[in-house]
Amino acid sequence: MEARKKVTLSYILEKKANGEKLARTALYDYPMAVLAEEAGIEIINMGDSIATVMLGHKTTNEADLDIMIEHAKAVRAGTPSAFIMGDMPFLSYQISDEEAIRNAGRYIREAGMDCVKVEGGMEIVHTVEALTKAGIPVIAHTGLTPQKALQQGGYKTQGRDVLAAVELIKEVEAFEKAGAIAVVVEAVPAEVAKIIYERSSIPILGTGCGPYSDSPMINFYDLLGFYEKNAKFAKKYADVRGVILNAVGQFVSECHDGTYPAPEHCYKMKAGEEEKLKEILKEQGI
Repeated sequence: MEARKKVTLSYILEKKANGEKLARTALYDYPMAVLAEEAGIEIINMGDSIATVMLGHKTTNEADLDIMIEHAKAVRAGTPSAFIMGDMPFLSYQISDEEAIRNAGRYIREAGMDCVKVEGGMEIVHTVEALTKAGIPVIAHTGLTPQKALQQGGYKTQGRDVLAAVELIKEVEAFEKAGAIAVVVEAVPAEVAKIIYERSSIPILGTGCGPYSDSPMINFYDLLGFYEKNAKFAKKYADVRGVILNAVGQFVSECHDGTYPAPEHCYKMKAGEEEKLKEILKEQGI
């Protein structure tokens, strides 16, 4: 396969200026990253959702920076051309701007991320500004912010009433002024997302906010159909779960009835070596 050109911020901004959309997903490992690279995914979120999707936790807050960086290295190795944002995990940027800069710097230096992403509202505007001044590209994330899901009443759509919608619009404007290179807007009504999108000069990366986005996203495991149920916005493009269950079920059955391994799955000695082996064993009384 011919190598793809690296997706840069300049490329993303050019696409936005031309009104062209980019494909975005979230994934966490080398094999999936290789597939995303071959399929042409342009933007990848190395998400702290690794805690729930891959590690079986109930919230994203169990992901720590060391886990994120190690998996980010694997994703970077699998997709050298994609633009990858590394999620800053819970408590890696909230304590102080100095610690946020130090931890974000590790992401960029150790894992080769193109930028970092921080979740929150007005309370993280100063963090966005501090990271920007330190020369670290940063994407802000508002709307449904999983690290604060408990405070938001669970994984629910945000901005459904007037006051909440106004707050979201103000947050995105503040992030842009603070230097964010883009904003992720998650689980927001399409009417609100439209206003945000039309008012923003930086890319809006939509997750469950309708068509008003420069780069819509579905988690790689959701779009492939690993789960029985997806979020409303997450379209299934395949039934990998069904394929896996069928294949593994067949393997289990063939292990039980002895069909596997068949002769074609077995290694053989060189011609004539089996007879020599038997003769040696006989001579040595083994």
